[in-house]
Amino acid sequence: MTTPQKQIKVLLAEDHAIVRQGLCSLLNVDGHFTVVGEAKTGREAVEMAKTLRPDVILMDIAMPVLNGLEATKQILTADPAAKVVILSAHSDDEYIERMNAAGVAGFLEKQTSAEILTKAIREVAVGKTFFSPSIAKRMHQDHNTLRSRDGSPKVHSRSLTARESEVLQLVAEGSANKQVASELGISIKTVEKHRQQLMDKLNIHDTAGLTRYAISTGVIENSVQLTIV
Repeated sequence: MTTPQKQIKVLLAEDHAIVRQGLCSLLNVDGHFTVVGEAKTGREAVEMAKTLRPDVILMDIAMPVLNGLEATKQILTADPAAKVVILSAHSDDEYIERMNAAGVAGFLEKQTSAEILTKAIREVAVGKTFFSPSIAKRMHQDHNTLRSRDGSPKVHSRSLTARESEVLQLVAEGSANKQVASELGISIKTVEKHRQQLMDKLNIHDTAGLTRYAISTGVIENSVQLTIV
């Protein structure tokens, strides 16, 4: 194991307070890490990554306002050298393929041990990549057909623009057009345009369909989990 001499600055991006507190305690006890920020939404993670310049960003996938995948894309677009490690309860092929394509430095399951977690952060901090053993094995296998979480052949959501992806998540979380416009700082007419483009691209013609699509592709987990504070 490579152990950098200096403290490793870590940004935590996780919407559940109890999980953040647990991760903070774990990293503080280790003694080699400094938690420089705690983001509760993907949008907060993007802003904190710009201002705090952490060595490693520990990113949950399913977060409100902006999910971990879109947050990661925005962070790496602004700073290609940023190092993002995904920590997720889900590790199916859809998530792994999309995160790897986005350029993450690591992917860990939330069931991973503290030892594996701290090792991953150390490895990534010095420029290496680190994936949970089970994930690394699957990444090297030849997946001829990747499927969405509901078992259906996946639709490539990469065809959506960053703004369309943001609108999709907010709509799927139950936000009305006015709320989406306020959150994104755009006009209601622009939101309506993006919604229509989403529906045209995905061949989905109602909000319920957009919500089901968002769940099946991991943009959001589900309406029950979204209510957890």
